[in-house]
Amino acid sequence: MERLCGDEPFWEHNRTFYADVPDLTECFQLSVLSWTPCIYLWLISPLYLFYLKRNNKGYIMMSLLNRVKTVFGFILWIVCWTDLFASFYEMKEKDIPLIYFITPLIVGMTMLLATFIIQFERLRGVQSSGVLFIFWTLSVLCAIVPFRSKIIHDTLRFTTFYMYFGLTLAELILSCFNEKPPLFSSVVTDPVSVLMWWGEINLIYSLSQTLISRDTFLAIKGYKNPLETKDLWSLNKQDCSDTVVPELLREWEVEKSKAKRYETVQYDPLWRPLKGAAQEDLVSPEEVEVLLSDRKKSHQPSFLRALLRAFGPYFLIGSAFKLLQDLITFINPQLLRMLIEFTKEERVPSWWGFSLAFLMFCCALLQTLILHQHFQYCFVTGMRLRSAIIGAIYRKSLVITNEAKRSSTVGEVVNLMSVDAQRFMDLTTFLNMLWSSPLQIILALFFLWQTLGPSVLAGVAVMILLIPLNAVIAMKTRTYQVEQMQYKDARIKLMNEILNGMKVLKLYAWEVSFKEKVLQIRQKELNVLRKTAYLSALSTMAWTSAPFLVALTTFAVYVTVDKENVLDAEKAFVSLSLFNILRFPLNMLPQVISSLAQASVSLRRVQEFLSHDELNPDNVDRKPAPSVVNGKFSWLKKDSPTLQNINVLVPQGSLLAVVGHVGCGKSSLVSALLGEMEKLEGHISIRGSVAYVPQQAWIQNATLRDNILFGKPYVEQKYRCVLEACALTPDLEVLPGGDQTEIGEKGINLSGGQRQRVSLARALYSEADVYLLDDPLSAVDAHVAKHIFDNVIGPEGALRGKTRILVTHGISFLPQVDNIMVLVDGMVSEMGSYQDLLKQNGAFADFLRNYSLEDIIEDAEVTGTQEKTHKIKKRNEAKAMKIISRGASLDSSSHIISNFFLFWEKLIQAETTETGRVKFKVYWEYAKVVGPLLSIFICFLYASQSAAAIGANIWLSQWTNDARNNTIAHEKVHMRVGVYAALGITQGFLVMSSTFTLALGKIQAACKLHQSLLDNKFHTPQAFFDTTPIGRIINRFSKDIYVIDEALPYTVLMFLGTFFASLSTMIVIIFSTPIFAVVIVPLALIYFFVQRFYVATSRQLKRLESVSRSPIYSHFSESITGTSVIRAYGRNSAFVLMSDMKVDENQKSYYPGIVSNRWLGVRIEFIGNCIVLFAALFAVIGKESLNPSLVGLSVSYALQVTMSLNWMVRMTSDLESNIVAVERVKEYSETPPEAPWEVEDKKPPGDWPSEGNVEFVDYSVRYRAGLDLVLRNISLKVKGGEKIGIVGRTGAGKSSMTLCLFRLLEAAGGEITIDGVKIKEIGLHDLRSKLTIIPQEPVLFSGSLRMNLDPFEKYSDDDLWNALTLSHLHKFVSNQPAKLDLECSEGGENLSVGQRQLVCLARALLRKTRILILDEATAAIDLETDDLIQSTIRTQFEDCTIFTIAHRLNTIMDYTRFLVLDKGQVAEFDTPVNLITQKGIFYGMAKDAGLA
Repeated sequence: MERLCGDEPFWEHNRTFYADVPDLTECFQLSVLSWTPCIYLWLISPLYLFYLKRNNKGYIMMSLLNRVKTVFGFILWIVCWTDLFASFYEMKEKDIPLIYFITPLIVGMTMLLATFIIQFERLRGVQSSGVLFIFWTLSVLCAIVPFRSKIIHDTLRFTTFYMYFGLTLAELILSCFNEKPPLFSSVVTDPVSVLMWWGEINLIYSLSQTLISRDTFLAIKGYKNPLETKDLWSLNKQDCSDTVVPELLREWEVEKSKAKRYETVQYDPLWRPLKGAAQEDLVSPEEVEVLLSDRKKSHQPSFLRALLRAFGPYFLIGSAFKLLQDLITFINPQLLRMLIEFTKEERVPSWWGFSLAFLMFCCALLQTLILHQHFQYCFVTGMRLRSAIIGAIYRKSLVITNEAKRSSTVGEVVNLMSVDAQRFMDLTTFLNMLWSSPLQIILALFFLWQTLGPSVLAGVAVMILLIPLNAVIAMKTRTYQVEQMQYKDARIKLMNEILNGMKVLKLYAWEVSFKEKVLQIRQKELNVLRKTAYLSALSTMAWTSAPFLVALTTFAVYVTVDKENVLDAEKAFVSLSLFNILRFPLNMLPQVISSLAQASVSLRRVQEFLSHDELNPDNVDRKPAPSVVNGKFSWLKKDSPTLQNINVLVPQGSLLAVVGHVGCGKSSLVSALLGEMEKLEGHISIRGSVAYVPQQAWIQNATLRDNILFGKPYVEQKYRCVLEACALTPDLEVLPGGDQTEIGEKGINLSGGQRQRVSLARALYSEADVYLLDDPLSAVDAHVAKHIFDNVIGPEGALRGKTRILVTHGISFLPQVDNIMVLVDGMVSEMGSYQDLLKQNGAFADFLRNYSLEDIIEDAEVTGTQEKTHKIKKRNEAKAMKIISRGASLDSSSHIISNFFLFWEKLIQAETTETGRVKFKVYWEYAKVVGPLLSIFICFLYASQSAAAIGANIWLSQWTNDARNNTIAHEKVHMRVGVYAALGITQGFLVMSSTFTLALGKIQAACKLHQSLLDNKFHTPQAFFDTTPIGRIINRFSKDIYVIDEALPYTVLMFLGTFFASLSTMIVIIFSTPIFAVVIVPLALIYFFVQRFYVATSRQLKRLESVSRSPIYSHFSESITGTSVIRAYGRNSAFVLMSDMKVDENQKSYYPGIVSNRWLGVRIEFIGNCIVLFAALFAVIGKESLNPSLVGLSVSYALQVTMSLNWMVRMTSDLESNIVAVERVKEYSETPPEAPWEVEDKKPPGDWPSEGNVEFVDYSVRYRAGLDLVLRNISLKVKGGEKIGIVGRTGAGKSSMTLCLFRLLEAAGGEITIDGVKIKEIGLHDLRSKLTIIPQEPVLFSGSLRMNLDPFEKYSDDDLWNALTLSHLHKFVSNQPAKLDLECSEGGENLSVGQRQLVCLARALLRKTRILILDEATAAIDLETDDLIQSTIRTQFEDCTIFTIAHRLNTIMDYTRFLVLDKGQVAEFDTPVNLITQKGIFYGMAKDAGLA
């Protein structure tokens, strides 16, 4: 050392610690302080340069900033080496210690290295360097002490050092500025990211930027005006779905392949008898099966491992920061010990106390910076997890088999996306606490042992005793969690179906039955929630009381085991601050375990879904012409085959018609060709691309043009030809938006026929090789069907030369097809050309003869001239076609239609968001549903528990004062322990009481809010459901109700806790050091402004996030219903991309929320750190007047305040964010209702309507106020028992009339009377329950067939079987093993459309009211069944009044009278014979159908 430092010592204790003006020796300054930044840079630079070499971000042009940095670097090198040469020069005159040569040399070389790094970073495209920022910071910090020494000694000889200090400070300031973005680089350089570069070590740099960052500008903008989507930043590339989802799926595939490999290595030696082994020693096949199944169970692919590999490494960086923060946490209690010692000592210099105060401040500040870097990593990991899981679920849902679809309904999968993905996201924030909590507990106990010795073991014993309690609570919570998720899934699934089938529920007046079903599930859900809440209350009490009980037992044992042990201020308050540190891990551990329990449930659910079987793409061979050889197919592997012995070859370019009865397997055959069914045997092949038109058209919520193009490029001429061929041109002429008019969800603002034609146009535009057309002509009028067949499907149509497979019930087209295939009970009964089948004289020929074969043949032989005339006439008639909503019609005058479409053009309105502060009214609404008195009582209990805590700590400070006099201390010890225990136990009891009371309130609120939302939705007019996406309503029932059930009560609990904790801290510090009140006001003002800035921004970000969440689920629900279409057209990747975009849009408003949390945390904790600083400073200043116990009390409380303040602002924000759920639920609970279900004083007689007379008197109706009439001045009388056929071109107003009878549309003028009762005066249920409708779209609900027929359980089994017999379903149902308890899947997917229609007929037969309405009820049914049904209706409803809307005139020609509607008015109304004689509209229609 002497050689290095010369005569100057390296370290001098007295000069540093005991002098009034402390200083460090010159040798220490020149060595340790000078070398520290140099060692840092030399150690880190090889790794950093290697990193830069591997990661080139582009090239940055030399800027002024870069030039200045480089010049300053060179000057610093010159300054250092000037010192070196000066030392060589001085060597001649005197001995110069070695340190004067080594230090300038090392520092000079380091400056050259720093200058080189500045330039190398520029060449590699680094805009801002964290490595150099830390280097310059260390250099400035290490130069402060020498700088101060030079000023004190006032020697101008050190001019070079002043230059060195000034230049390093300048370099530090310059490194805070960003360079320009690199040239020719696609790298995202978004300055908002708090995540910096290279191993993310630039922590301090990144957080120095947060003080004047883009986040601040966002906060200011958010405070001035409510934020909008356009104000948000784009997502970083590494956070986008197209990066994170493939990463997760790649790892998941690795897991799946591992599991498959394991399964293939199943050992079959079990089967092989060993030589000489006895036969009985062999393992039986049954045992093998059991063993193998056990092994399979244990080797499922692990989704957890996939998640860890995909996102673990990034998350571990955050864990490293957490470790660092945990270690720094324990420095402050040691500094507090020194501070209390300082106040006891009288002759210690005052600078020592000030140093301790500032050290506490710096330590707390460093802790803040590191903690928020850790949080940033955790939250970003959570965000990526959510995106990846949603993306994986969406991709999987497009390829799962039908069997998997049945086990995972739309509602369940939406829950996976919303609730389960959210759980993973929430868990990442706390996951590090799993190892951090035990570490903190161990460190705290270690320091406590040093303070209080073995007495700590008593406290450890208490903690160990509490572990089983927490474990039991966690296990029970997990069990309840699983149960609750099952109920939630069931409720969302049922709500999804109810909302999809709301129109049917209203028509049948079934709302009450289904409401009861939902409420039954909800009640079970609330019961589980109640149990969970009580467990949570117990848990809260356990973790709140744990630190106190540990402190109590430790102190009590400490003072009683040895009379020499006296509890003084130092021991008590250092221990107390350690106990307070202990409070957080003890508090968090049960929460983390609970979150882990929830996440493990979610993990299992997601893993199960992702492990479902996928449709095998190899089911269909893509090479030869369409053919099936020995085909045997079923919908589920375990089911009996739906199709068997199928052998068919469709020659290239031919047209094959598939015909047969309802449920014989026609649609199944098309699905089999698409690869949608389980192939049990045989071989399928289809060559080239496929276009598919399903039986029920699938329409997206997009423009008409987008629905037709379906991702194909727009070609004007081709597009126009397609519209013309599909008879869509007249429809476009009446749209003000033309083909840019938005079509609502599921095509609600198109009639059934128009939806089918759009679906057909999509197929035609796709120019595929093979066309699979599943009964596209059933939903359109006869003349339109003929137009489409002639222009699209037939031998002269646009698809001639293409391979077409047409499922049809239209026998008039059969002579023009190449081949006909007749299916009977899932098998091919006959196949051949039309003439061949007639010659065979089989069942098909008999069937044809029954249905006026002559007419068909005549129709097929119409001369060319007639055909042309017919086409011109038809085109003119088609001009009158209109768009209708859900089959309801409009007046066709262009003025009226324009008006209507001005409303419909933007049919689905953007979801509204509230802006600005959440109104007090919303809080009041929540307080009201909790109970106003209960709310006040909860606040009182929280205040009382804080008062008990303050009392206990003030009592402790009084106790420590006894330490001055040992005799008094020993005498009072039992009294001190007793009172301290009483206060603590009181606090525990109050905590439990307040949590229990809050739990009662939350259950009450959850129950009432859900009830009012449900009530309102069942009473909401149908128009609301037509214009609101189901995803948006489901969002209220899933996410928002989840927030009200679980998130909001927790937030209220935390808010009240932190509010009273912060308040009590202020009270204690002011009580200890009254002068502290002076700084309270400025700090409170800063706190208030930061809080207002943050809350305004955070609240609006949460709202934007909520609104951008709905489209994810809407798009998902839409995709799920159209998976077969999406797959057939090969559009999977396009839909995946759309889903990813919607998720990214949602995350775009979530990410700034994370950043704003970090922004807030740094600022609020800075205020908390200032409170620590001032509490310590005032303790030092008032040293003479304060006793050590008050100093300990004040500073130990101050050390807690940072966490409380931070949580309080966060909880204020979360409270505002979560209360938004109440706001959103209230919004949908207050939509204007329809008329009352029952009007007591206007109830019709019990047997009403006894006759069935219906009279329209000058009746008019419009869709909304302000729109023109769609039915005008309709006056007609129908006598009881009359059979009325309602006909008219598409959109003439046929369905509107039926909706008016049920009052789904309310009258704008005139009235309808039934048997003399004005229907507008009676209750809706009284009306609807007395009418029966068989609707156009058959809707079934998941549940048994019995429930679908008779939800109120009014009828006996005999009645049900009778109805099934009459509706021709008896054979089908009796063949099912479950009979009447046959389980219908969601939407009745496991029945064909025709069978569903027959179920609707069976419902009508059961109700058997005097008035029956059939709305194109037999469109999806073959002619023979249609004929049988019509005969059933004629016999069973012989004396009833029947209104039938039908496309097939031949089935209803025997009706009493026909009502012909045109342009919303009665055009003709007379008997069919008279109407044909008049040769008006009806005559034209009859002629088209071959009946005139």
